[in-house]
Amino acid sequence: MQISKFARTTKQKAIVFINSMNSIICASVRHLTNKKEFVSRKRVELDQSRIWTRGCRSQVFQTKKAQFGSIYIPPLDSQFASALSQASSIVHFKLKTNREYLDMDLSITTIQSLLLVLFFSFFLYLFCKNQQSTKKPTVYGLKAYPLIGYLPHFIQNSHRFLDWMTELLLRSPTRTTGFCSLGSTYSILTANPANVEHMLKLNSSNYPKGQRIISMMEDFLGHGIFNSDDDGWKWQRTTASFEFNKRTLRNFVVDTVQSEITNRLLPILQQAAEKGVKVELQDVLERFAFDNICKVAFGEDPACLTEEEGFSGSISSKEFMAAFTDAQDLSTARFLEPFVDVWRIKKFLNIGKEKRLKKAISIVQAYTMNIIRSRMVKGVELNGREDMLSRFASNKDHNEDVLRDVVTNILLAGRETTSTALTWFFWLVSTSPDVENKILDEIKYVRTSKGITRETFSFDDLRDMNYLHAAITESMRLYPPLPLDTVSCKEDDVMPDGTFVGKGWFVTYSAYAMGRSEDVWGKDCIEFKPERWLDDEGGFKPESPFRYSVFHAGPRMCLGKEMAYIQMKSIVACVLEKFQIRALGKEGIPEHILSLTLKMKGGLSVQLSKRED
Repeated sequence: MQISKFARTTKQKAIVFINSMNSIICASVRHLTNKKEFVSRKRVELDQSRIWTRGCRSQVFQTKKAQFGSIYIPPLDSQFASALSQASSIVHFKLKTNREYLDMDLSITTIQSLLLVLFFSFFLYLFCKNQQSTKKPTVYGLKAYPLIGYLPHFIQNSHRFLDWMTELLLRSPTRTTGFCSLGSTYSILTANPANVEHMLKLNSSNYPKGQRIISMMEDFLGHGIFNSDDDGWKWQRTTASFEFNKRTLRNFVVDTVQSEITNRLLPILQQAAEKGVKVELQDVLERFAFDNICKVAFGEDPACLTEEEGFSGSISSKEFMAAFTDAQDLSTARFLEPFVDVWRIKKFLNIGKEKRLKKAISIVQAYTMNIIRSRMVKGVELNGREDMLSRFASNKDHNEDVLRDVVTNILLAGRETTSTALTWFFWLVSTSPDVENKILDEIKYVRTSKGITRETFSFDDLRDMNYLHAAITESMRLYPPLPLDTVSCKEDDVMPDGTFVGKGWFVTYSAYAMGRSEDVWGKDCIEFKPERWLDDEGGFKPESPFRYSVFHAGPRMCLGKEMAYIQMKSIVACVLEKFQIRALGKEGIPEHILSLTLKMKGGLSVQLSKRED
């Protein structure tokens, strides 16, 4: 194995340093125990031992009877004990030797010093381990620093991680780059459609989620469909596929969305327009999506949009929504730590973000269990139809914990993706009057040509709105709800662009970066241009899922794609037809929050005004 002269020298120095520190630690322990030979050779009997700390006054080692033979106790030990008794904090422990106990006291300062030495020893061990790898990912345009690698770049750009990664990818000639974090975690990031097809379809068996990624999301998502491999994933995929392929589900989705729009969404927006008050649209869309997915998948109505309580439970929908957001944000933060697996230490100590995450997850789990138990009380069928939760619950081989994971993952898909996509869409449309007018013309044409008198639109009506479909698709190209997706490499592999991927490496493809790549979308890639999705006759022209990976691709292709479009097109058609929307405080490009989904930072405050008939 060949390594550089610098790495070889640094490694040798690190090993010497570690050995020296270990020697110091061992010597300190031997001194504090007054030499191992002495303790093991002599029998020490301590009938009474007390340590009292009262400011600087203390009485140390009061002993009624002690047999030390002819061995002389050095004055150093008594001085050490006297000084130790005056320490601000004392840790008491017993050291068992030859069936006896020797009472010892170590000051907190001493322990902190030892821990500090161990920390630096561990840090240097990780560095040496990192230097031993013969193959590493290539990072374009970044300078690596001794010992700390790319850590300064990471810290400097942590607040704009997604845009920074996009810049690195677009700077690379292959649209692929690497990344190394402390602790020998190597990652490949790509925005190359050929690579995406390779990892998601052609060689998908070599790119599972992997245990390391699963463990990072396990507290929140458990072993649900988005966080599992092999048999667990196949069972959930098969069960969900059966439901999504039924025409009855599609019809129920349309009916549910229409009801939610007519009875809840439009009245709320109408009231805001009449009173002239602003609306936080991202929040409204999230609550709409939450109500909708609960009705469709679980047969439950949380009535979150109207801020009522639809089904009984000790946790309110509002409390759950806040906890769910925290849980996904804090879980994602584990991937953004500059030090590998530092989150495990925080979790063990129950501090910082991990403490907040634990609390948020407990609320999420309690709420999802309320959904499950409430639904089970009502029986398998509800209103003559078997919903998705009932289908999963019919398998008696799985307990409530499995159902809880299923529910959490369904809520993530149903609540986050469509609401996030629509938030960015309404902002884009509010800044693009030409696009807005074309959408309105299409809606008017469909309504007039079909003689539609109701407020909402049927599935067939929505299917005829090609320009609206193109506009929503174009919006998600620029602002995909899921901007990044990460898997693990099972065995060494080489990507179509020649990039080597080692066993155990993380591989991330960026739909966000691909949407901004001139190689894929041309010189006008950053423009909001729905026409790129239409053919010469005005029909919708789909793209390869490996170029447009918003709904993933391959075996893990999104099952709810059609349901998502039904919901989004229904909302947009009904809302834009009735209201003109003006975004407030978003003169430039809004900032985003990088979580599991690409949420708009600070939400989207809008002013609504009713359109003239």
